Amino acid sequence: MPPRLLALTQGDPAGIGPELTLLAWRQRREAALPPFACLADPEHLQRLAQKLALDVPVMPCDWREAPALFATALPVIPLHHRVEVEAGRPDPRTAPGTIESIDRAVAAVRDGQAAALVTNPIAKSVLYAAGFAHPGHTEYLAHLAADGGPAPLPVMLLWCDALAVVPVTIHVPLSAVPALLTTELIVATGRIVAAELTSRFGVAKPRLALSGLNPHAGEGGALGKEDDAVVAPAIAQLKAEGIDARGPYPADTMFHARARTGYDAALAMYHDQALIPIKTIAFDEGVNVTLGLPFIRTSPDHGTAFDIAGKGVARPDSLCAALRLAARMATYQDGAGA
Repeated sequence: MPPRLLALTQGDPAGIGPELTLLAWRQRREAALPPFACLADPEHLQRLAQKLALDVPVMPCDWREAPALFATALPVIPLHHRVEVEAGRPDPRTAPGTIESIDRAVAAVRDGQAAALVTNPIAKSVLYAAGFAHPGHTEYLAHLAADGGPAPLPVMLLWCDALAVVPVTIHVPLSAVPALLTTELIVATGRIVAAELTSRFGVAKPRLALSGLNPHAGEGGALGKEDDAVVAPAIAQLKAEGIDARGPYPADTMFHARARTGYDAALAMYHDQALIPIKTIAFDEGVNVTLGLPFIRTSPDHGTAFDIAGKGVARPDSLCAALRLAARMATYQDGAGA
């Protein structure tokens, strides 16, 4: 089955997202990329391509035209908001276009015009300055998925060929983690990870390895009570539900090459416990995947990088990996396998 079209958002237009889009299209053959269309201002991308001396034909189109165009031009679904911004200089006036790009990309995936959503990086501070009311990108996607009802629980999965890891708590101060980490949250996260490893990654019987919260997984309570009181009961409940969950393991011994052969995904209890290993193993190629949504969403595992935007030094490796993974997940979801 040939890969279906992916919907790519523009991200913050003052960041590296637009030039990564141009660079990814240029590398479409050698990087074996699936066809994608970007929701952006075509004139902004044309100006940027000219500034960076990138030979990328930018072609405004609609969703039906995009797949046939991809081989010879970058298909762009025009936004209603024009982009007038200098690379590296974030401007809150671009926020409506950034939000429009996300809204219309999600709608295209939910309507079946695109197979999956790939998002370029945004800057929350820029959106906040324009009145954005959501904590971040992922929470906004969960809001869109809710359709006015309860929002689903979004789960962050960091992926590369060598490791898949999930932080159970994400962007919160370390001091807040023990209070936020509950057996119920761990179980809910584990259920979502196990289900989507099967439905969107083709893993028939997922193996989950859960880290402890404390050093040495609490050392039998000597270094903290949470591992015995909170994490272990969650593992027992997941096992009772038929999920192959193991641990809690000391986080410092979970991520070496031999240990990684024993599980399909690791669940870490807080942000850095998860992100340090993935960024050590695959700094340029890691992909951020949001599980728990009714549509596929992947993203490069980096930010807007305003400091290098427009300088021609940004690398599209992570975006290319995000595009390939989104297409792979869509293929599994469609029931066609790898």
